[in-house]
Amino acid sequence: MNKSPSPTAAGVIRDQRLTLTEALDALIRDQRITREQAQLLLGRSAGDPRHPLVVIADCEWDDARTPGQRLTLDTLVQWQAQQAGLPYHRIDPLGLDVARITQLIPYAYAARARILPVKVTPTEIVIATAEPWLRDWERDLAPALKRDVHRVLASPADLDRYIVEFYALARSVKASSEQRGRQPGGGVQSGIQNLEQLTELGRSGKLTADDQHVIAIVDWLLSYAFEQRASDIHIEPRRERGNVRFRIDGVLHEVYQIPATVMPSVTSRIKILARMDLAEKRKPQDGRIKTRSPSGKEVELRVSSLPTAFGEKLVLRIFDPAVLLKDFNELGLTADEAALWRQMIGAPNGIILVTGPTGSGKTTTLYSTLRHLATPDVNVCTIEDPIELVEPAFNQMQVQANIDLSFASGVRALLRQDPDIIMVGEIRDLETAENAIQAALTGHLVLSTLHTNDAPSAITRLLDLGVPPYLIKATVVGVVAQRLVRTLCPHCKQPAAVDAKRWQEMVAPWPLALPTTAQQASGCLECRETGYLGRAGVYEILRMTPALRAGIHASADPAELRTLAVADGMRPLRIAGASKIAEGLTTIDEVLRCSPDAPPPAGTEARN
Repeated sequence: MNKSPSPTAAGVIRDQRLTLTEALDALIRDQRITREQAQLLLGRSAGDPRHPLVVIADCEWDDARTPGQRLTLDTLVQWQAQQAGLPYHRIDPLGLDVARITQLIPYAYAARARILPVKVTPTEIVIATAEPWLRDWERDLAPALKRDVHRVLASPADLDRYIVEFYALARSVKASSEQRGRQPGGGVQSGIQNLEQLTELGRSGKLTADDQHVIAIVDWLLSYAFEQRASDIHIEPRRERGNVRFRIDGVLHEVYQIPATVMPSVTSRIKILARMDLAEKRKPQDGRIKTRSPSGKEVELRVSSLPTAFGEKLVLRIFDPAVLLKDFNELGLTADEAALWRQMIGAPNGIILVTGPTGSGKTTTLYSTLRHLATPDVNVCTIEDPIELVEPAFNQMQVQANIDLSFASGVRALLRQDPDIIMVGEIRDLETAENAIQAALTGHLVLSTLHTNDAPSAITRLLDLGVPPYLIKATVVGVVAQRLVRTLCPHCKQPAAVDAKRWQEMVAPWPLALPTTAQQASGCLECRETGYLGRAGVYEILRMTPALRAGIHASADPAELRTLAVADGMRPLRIAGASKIAEGLTTIDEVLRCSPDAPPPAGTEARN
C-alpha cells in the first residue's frame, strides 16, 4: 500500500482520477477498514473498471469506527467529500430541470468527465462529479458557460445512471419535436384487449424510429414515477410547453417540461396504452394501463383525460396491487378501530359507507376490506367506475354510460347473480341509493363510498338524496370517514416539545392531555428535505346505535347527529389525528391541514 499522504483540500489541483489504492489507503488511515481487508480487495479487484468507491461498497464491510453501520456507497461518498473538502450532494431527480441542464453540456463531454449540472442560476452553475481530484473540465467549462462553476461530490452510481437517462430523454424529446409532422401514435399497434392485458414498457409491436422517441419519453415518465413513489402523474398542456408533475405523499412536484409540439404525441401514446379513443379529443375519457415497475412488480394505472384550452390534460393514478394484502393495522387503524371495523364488516347484511375527499384512501380501505372478506365460500361482486384494481377473488363490473350501464342498473343486475357482498363504487343519486338499500334489505352486505367531510354527514347526505329516514335506520350499519396524513420521515425526525397553545387550540374542546413527548419534521436527503415520508390513515368510525337511530329524521341536523355520535363513542378525525401526534407519527401542522374541527364531546370523556 502507498504511504504517501493524500491531499485533503479542494484547492489542490491534481487532474487525476481517484484510484482504488488511494481510496483504501485513506480508509485505513481513517481507521474505517483494516489493512488485511484492503490487501484482499486489491488482490481480487485488479483492473476493475468501476469507480473505486463502487468497488469498495460492493464488499459490504462494516465501518470499523461506527459499529453496526455498513460502508455503503452513500457513506463512502460522504466520507470522500470530507476528505476532499467538497460539499456532498445526493442527486434528487425531482429537483432538477432536466431540459435545461442537458442543454448546457454535451452528452459526450458529460459522460467522459462523469459530471452533471445539478443547479443553474444566471451567475453560477453547480456541477456534481464523482472524481474529487479531477478538475480539468472545470477550467474548460467556466469560460464557455460564462458562470462561476462550483463542484459537489455525488454518488458515481447516480451520476452514471442519470447522465444516461436524462440525455436519452432529452434526445427523444428533441427528435420527436423535430418530427412533429407525423401522425400521433403512427405505427403503434393497439388492438382490443381485456383489462388484464399487461403492457410491457418499450414493447408495442412494429414501431418506426419516430414512434420510438415518444415511447422512450412515456416509458421514462412511468418508470420514474414508480421509483419516486408517486401516486399520480399529471400531464398538463400549456401555451408554450407541457408540464409533467408527480404527486408524492399528497404534494405535487414539477418534474419535466415537454415542448408543446411533442405533447400531442405523448398524449396519444398514453391513450393508446390505456385503450382510449384516439380520435375523441372533445370529451373526457377514462382508461387503464397495467404494466410493471422497474423492480418487476405489476402496477395498475387509471388514466383520465380532460379537454382544456391548450389540449388534453391527462392524470394517471397509480395503484399498487400490494394494497390488497395490507392488514388493517397497516392502513393506520388502531387496535380498537380495527376491532370495531371488523365487527361492522362482519354484519350479515346492511350498508357500510366509507367517506372522504378524493385521494383520502377510500379505495385502499375498500379493496383491503373486500380482500379480507373474499373467502371461497363468499360471492363478492362489485360495480365500479372505473374498475381501479383487478382482483381475481372478486367479480368486478364497470359502469358504461354509453350502453346505459349505471351504478343503479349494475346493482340491479348484481342482485340476480346470487351475491353475498356487493361493493358499489359510489352512491351518487337516489336511484343508486335505493338499489343499494334494496340489496341490504334482502340480506346482502353492501359497501360503498360517499363524498362528505365527516362520518355523520353521510347520514344527512342520504337524506338529501331523498332516502326515507326509516330505510336509513334499517340498513346503515356504520360509516367511516378518513384522511391521509403524511408521516414523519424515520431517518430524520427528532424529539421535540409540543407547543401547548397550539395543542389546546387543535383539540379544543376535548380535554386531551398534552403529550410528554412528540416528534418534529427535520428534513434529510431521504425525504427531500420535507421531513415527511409516506402517509397513514386517520379514521372516524361511526357505529349505528339505538340513540343515533332515534335522532335520524327528515330534518335531521348534521351538528345534532355529530353530537349523538360522539356521545356514543365516535372519535372525531382531529382527535384521532392527535393520537398520531402523541405516537410520534405526524405533526400538528399535518393534522390541522387534513382534518375538520372536532365537535364538542357533549359532556362525555374523550377516548385517548
